[in-house]
Amino acid sequence: MTNRHTKLGLSDQEVLDIYKTMLLARKVDERMWLLNRSGKIPFVISCQGQEAAQVGASFALNKEMDYVAPYYRDLGVVLSFGMTARDIMLSAFAKAEDPNSGGRQMPGHFGQKKNRIITGSSPVTTQVPHAVGFALAAKMEKKDFVSFVTLGEGSSNQGDFHEGLNFAGVHNLPVITMVENNQYAISVPFHKQIASKNVSVRSVSYGMEGVTVDGNDPLAVYEAVRDARVRAIGGEGGTLIEAVSYRFTAHSSDDDDNYREKEEVEKAKKQDAIVLFANYLREEKILTVELDKEFNAEINSIVNDATEYAEEAPYPLPEDTLKYVYED
Repeated sequence: MTNRHTKLGLSDQEVLDIYKTMLLARKVDERMWLLNRSGKIPFVISCQGQEAAQVGASFALNKEMDYVAPYYRDLGVVLSFGMTARDIMLSAFAKAEDPNSGGRQMPGHFGQKKNRIITGSSPVTTQVPHAVGFALAAKMEKKDFVSFVTLGEGSSNQGDFHEGLNFAGVHNLPVITMVENNQYAISVPFHKQIASKNVSVRSVSYGMEGVTVDGNDPLAVYEAVRDARVRAIGGEGGTLIEAVSYRFTAHSSDDDDNYREKEEVEKAKKQDAIVLFANYLREEKILTVELDKEFNAEINSIVNDATEYAEEAPYPLPEDTLKYVYED
């Protein structure tokens, strides 16, 4: 009997790679919280609970051609697209080698030209018009790449979201927009943010496909993004995907997370996508106990190396502040 991932065209090795990337994102994130609480790094904005959507989506894209415009929580996306644990830690420690900004920007503001990660700005949702611009370039230059942009469901209420998707719809652009609905826009729950039954129904207004998927299932997200990419490359325009999950941590390391009941968070953690996906891989006899231990040991080593490297790396020089701001 054919299993789910084989039906989707994914090999056993590819689903193991999805699992490993999800696990790496989680362990890097957990380490950053420890570093923050011990006073070594200033800020963390967490991906915990959303790794399945981020990594599942990324594996459906062409990492040699497509461009991604991640939002600040997208560790899983940027690790999938070629950023390393060292890159992430260099950013967290604000060191000179930080590939995103040379140590001059807050963590979570991703940008790396060589891996086609579009530089993000601090105001939320500004990445949507940026991604639409890249999609416009693809159409104008007749190139077969798509742009992929992510945001939280709270950000889907910003003007940039409407303007970007409206423009993409009018011009039939190859952009895939994935709203990571983690149930809270900082402290505001979903039902107090959005009157419609979900986010994806808004796609009708933009003349594009819309779909809501289980964000705790990387294979469901993979399928939705894969199909959206096929449509985009085929000239059928963009897609609005809503991946529903739950944010396990506070909004950020500076957030007093007293607006949620502890019972609600604990209930959500029982549906941890990393555990669920590991269970699926075990049922399919792809992931053994020994292999899982090997993965964990390997990833722990990577995270330890990244932490030590970044902590010892030099800070940027004061005179580097104006680099890339003014033309020489």
